[in-house]
Amino acid sequence: MLIIYKNFNICKNYFIIAYINELAVILGEPHKSNKRQVYKKQKTVKNMAKNIEPTLKLISKFLKLDKSENFVIPEYQRGYSWDIAQCDKLWQDIEAFIASNASDPYFFGTIIVDCSETHKFSLIDGQQRTTTFLLLLKALLIQLNEAIPKVSDDEESEALKAGLKANRNKIMAILYKAEDEDIPSMLKDYAKTQNILIIENKSINELFPNEVKTIIEAADFISSEQNVYKIPRKQKDNKYTNHFRNFKYFFSKLGEKPESQLNQFAKIFLEKCQVIEIRSWQIEQAITMFNSLNSTGMPLSDADIISAQLYSNAGDDKKVFNDQWESINKLANELSNRKIIDIDAVLQQFMYINRAINKEYISINKEGNESVDVTTPGLRRYYTDIKKELLNEPLMLCNDLAKITTIWNNIKDYPTVKLLLKCNENAKLFLSAYLHRYEITEITEEIILDLCECLLRLFTILELSDAGYSSSKFKTFLFGENIKLVDKNVSIDTIKNNFNEHISNNWKEDTISDAIIEYDKNLLVFINEYLYSKTKGTKFDFTENVNIEHIMPSSGRNITTIQQDANIATKEEFNSVVNKLGNKILLEEDINKSIGREWFKTKKQNSIDNKSGFKDSKYSIALALTSYPKETWTKDDIDTATLKATERIVEFIFNK
Repeated sequence: MLIIYKNFNICKNYFIIAYINELAVILGEPHKSNKRQVYKKQKTVKNMAKNIEPTLKLISKFLKLDKSENFVIPEYQRGYSWDIAQCDKLWQDIEAFIASNASDPYFFGTIIVDCSETHKFSLIDGQQRTTTFLLLLKALLIQLNEAIPKVSDDEESEALKAGLKANRNKIMAILYKAEDEDIPSMLKDYAKTQNILIIENKSINELFPNEVKTIIEAADFISSEQNVYKIPRKQKDNKYTNHFRNFKYFFSKLGEKPESQLNQFAKIFLEKCQVIEIRSWQIEQAITMFNSLNSTGMPLSDADIISAQLYSNAGDDKKVFNDQWESINKLANELSNRKIIDIDAVLQQFMYINRAINKEYISINKEGNESVDVTTPGLRRYYTDIKKELLNEPLMLCNDLAKITTIWNNIKDYPTVKLLLKCNENAKLFLSAYLHRYEITEITEEIILDLCECLLRLFTILELSDAGYSSSKFKTFLFGENIKLVDKNVSIDTIKNNFNEHISNNWKEDTISDAIIEYDKNLLVFINEYLYSKTKGTKFDFTENVNIEHIMPSSGRNITTIQQDANIATKEEFNSVVNKLGNKILLEEDINKSIGREWFKTKKQNSIDNKSGFKDSKYSIALALTSYPKETWTKDDIDTATLKATERIVEFIFNK
């Protein structure tokens, strides 16, 4: 979406001329322009078909439709993604413009509209702003309705009250397509404002297509809040959609204004704020504009661009494609809420899989040896340029993307997968590549265990290493291995041997041991718990809200005494000891809150039924501490526990 209104009005006319010039070059469309009249479009008529028609319009004029007309958000558009940050910027810019007392109108960018279907204005570029403008107008309408009765009927307030009513009527004309004679009856009977279609959301990426309609049809803020969608398992404002949160934001900001300022805001927004509406009567041309303009840095996601071209290429299968893409996007969104993958990540993973299958990054030198090029193209470039033939088979590509999302949905709660995903985002790419060799129904936790542990070993080293993922010991190796991961003819034993050789050839046990002893972060706490549970034959798993418990508290009222009892001389030494791996375990959040700053002997006791402690934990190390032979936890105990954890992790890394 194009957002170019900040600090724009000084050179507005010249910019619009330049912008239309650029658009004309893109489309091969002639035009004329001058300074007094921003442009005067030359109309080309051929076989009675219109081409493009750019017009500078007030936002209120752009949004005002005839009764038979409505906006459409097409199937390939992104879902509504604006949040409070974008709305706040919009708000601040309007406020700054009002404060400037500028005589020139304020410009809010360009909107591309496909008019190829009669009475339908399909928003190719600008649906985020259009949706937001409607939410702002609805919030403004409710506040105007509440403000009008508060203004006195005396002569002094007559002009203000008339202005508030006039602005209210203009907004009702937009939101409810009301003529002047319709408004009195609508105000008396709000049922007459129902089922008046302003914007129809057909996007296969939009999870809440009816939310704008629900808000616009609400009589007031309270009924709006009661009727909008509530996201399950979310709390406070997080339970609301972006639509309602943004509407609520505008409603709150407008509610802070006295009646005179509210009237001024409405007047300025309705009479001084503009957009360029570019109408096209050819859908292919409109999509070309959409892709051309948005390939030059506009903030559309790669998935938005790719899905638009897939839709365009779907031909007679557009309905089937829509259903497939909507299903993929919905599941990806659910996985994104769990921080697993989003739709862009699904596309990225397929790119990695496809490049590995085709060995696209492998070259042979003069000596006949293979070399690996780890340079990775951007998603947009890969799908729309390098491998654009993928977009010629939308349904086939959707099948591959659906497989990736379904696999992640099936394995997301496997404990080893959850553990691997805590390590590094890049681990997902190689696990996904390996799983692509299987049918979905074949995949079990047992099947993926060996590869998960291979990746865990390497990414544990990365956690301890000064080198980054992009170094040859990590990225180059994994890229080379990825070709084997996608090949079902390469056995998991071969892959395990490759990891074993790579690790033993590139790292020394003593170096890794030293790094673990000095380690003071948290990832290895999870690795240690996993390995301890494995050696004890106990179940390993963890919840999203699991806490890292310091056995010896790291803060609190008794720290000085605890420090002395632990035989730690100085505060500096205490800080270095308390964050060692041997002093940290996994613990349930409620237990940690209950005992977090207690003495060790209180935490480990198992004889008191009415007090939470390690005895109530499901985590193996915490449970084991209830049988610890000492009543105190000192520096020596931390050092001993750290050494045991170090041995455990080193043996795991080097596959002993």
